[in-house]
Amino acid sequence: MTANGLLQIAIYFLILLVLTKPLGGYMTRVFAGERTFLSPLFQPVENLFYRIARIDPRQEQRWTGYAIAMLIFNLAGFLLLYAMQRFQSLLPFNPQHMSDVAPDLAFNTAISFATNTNWQNYGGETTMSYFTQMAGLTMHNFVSAATGIALAVAFIRGFARNSFGTIGNFWADLTRCVLYILLPISIAAALFLVWQGIPQNLHDYVNATTLEGTQQTIAQGPVASQIAIKMLGTNGGGFFNANAAHPYENPTALSNLLQMVLMISLGAALTNVFGRMVGNQMQGWALFGVMAILSIAGVLAIYAAEGTGNPNFAHYGVDQTASALQSGGNMEGKEVRFGIANSALFATLTTDASCGAVNAMHDSFTPLGGLVPLLNIQLGEIIFGGVGSGLYGMLLFAIVAMFIAGLMVGRTPEYVGKKLEAREVKMTMLALLVLPFGMLGFTALAAVMPQGLAGISNAGPHGFTEILYAYSSATGNNGSAFAGLNGNTMFYNLTLAFAMMIGRFAMIVPMLAVAGSLAEKKLIPPSSGTFPTDNGLFVALLIGVILIIGGLVFFPALALGPVIEQMMMNAGTLF
Repeated sequence: MTANGLLQIAIYFLILLVLTKPLGGYMTRVFAGERTFLSPLFQPVENLFYRIARIDPRQEQRWTGYAIAMLIFNLAGFLLLYAMQRFQSLLPFNPQHMSDVAPDLAFNTAISFATNTNWQNYGGETTMSYFTQMAGLTMHNFVSAATGIALAVAFIRGFARNSFGTIGNFWADLTRCVLYILLPISIAAALFLVWQGIPQNLHDYVNATTLEGTQQTIAQGPVASQIAIKMLGTNGGGFFNANAAHPYENPTALSNLLQMVLMISLGAALTNVFGRMVGNQMQGWALFGVMAILSIAGVLAIYAAEGTGNPNFAHYGVDQTASALQSGGNMEGKEVRFGIANSALFATLTTDASCGAVNAMHDSFTPLGGLVPLLNIQLGEIIFGGVGSGLYGMLLFAIVAMFIAGLMVGRTPEYVGKKLEAREVKMTMLALLVLPFGMLGFTALAAVMPQGLAGISNAGPHGFTEILYAYSSATGNNGSAFAGLNGNTMFYNLTLAFAMMIGRFAMIVPMLAVAGSLAEKKLIPPSSGTFPTDNGLFVALLIGVILIIGGLVFFPALALGPVIEQMMMNAGTLF
């Protein structure tokens, strides 16, 4: 690690800290239906949408109605995107004459984007037409992100409301999120990215003659508009196969910084939204503190592992020390324009969030460097997290932490004024157990079936890690991958799609049940026996609960993959 690299990491987290409160205040006003500086521009559009759809935004829904509306909307979006891919050759804006997408790949991709996973078993520039990229994938980047944020706000209302039977209106929350939050920020970000050199056009690909005299096809298209929302909405689905490592998706240090800020800003701001809506902003800052501590620890762990590099290279006289003339460490799979520090930071953030965009290949990280992103996903990406999903995942862990605290002191647990009884705890545990069920269950299946083993390119623990990472990423709705796995097969297309659905919707439904149950309860004022949840003690308790649960559930699987691989590398037997 170098002082310059640590300074860049520190600057990033300072920017994030500065943005959290004002952005959280703005989002709170949006979801409360209050007037904002964008209301003169977007309120007529919002009202028009309501009239067309015959929706009264003031008519709120119980948790069951909210869940049904969300599921129907996502089912319709899935079917539309599937059809768009299957009839791609007949649709406009296809100057490369891309053929129709195969049924199993179209099914996987449609599920992927509907669930905000954006797992890609295809190369965007060689598979998807401009129309599919714009009207299909980019559209889903907006609405899947808005769905996650709407669900988080609905969950917050469960804590904030006093004896209410409703948790909001899904259609109003979805519309306001797209119009007032995602769309204006994405437009501004896209213009910035165009300034940095990212293409935004509908031209055909360019054929160029290289210095060696060979022909090269240079792909382009409506890239900047998709990249802006892919990062802001923590979608991660790249226009190009190389994702944010591609120079047309991420050409400069400034574009890299903006993309990292977009990736986490809304997830961080939602902690402030939580604090404002429950009437105590310190509650939100406590959650922010938990997320920041875990995120910084992850960055430093990856940076240390990648900065050290492979100790076996010393036997061959290779100098891996950072200096003015070389970056040092493990530069395999990393872009020189970003270096190890920004690669480590990006890898941590994209797996803290359910983003999955990558500016370096995680498959080329050292075993310890690859373990941290994998563990981030397995913890449920609650460290800032995907837009919305990170916050409600963290709140589920907070419920478990308060339940444990209640057991220790012999008192009925409560959190921000709501008593946590058997129903809430049961639904919380059901929601949290969904993730290891999908991650470990599908990994076990693939690790013993010939169709699963045929997809790995490395024998031994690294091959197992490729499988474990794939199903962790799919179930966690992340979308990043250890690129050594060939996922574009019938087996992986179908099993990964089912893992994505389980990870998204099987967690959402019990979470909304918890929200509905909490909304019906009375708010209880704090007493002398109330466990404080806005101080350092709560932060420490919550971090401990997260790490203990994560360790108990996932350490055996991690021991078979990156842990033993790191030990083999240190012993000189993995080289």
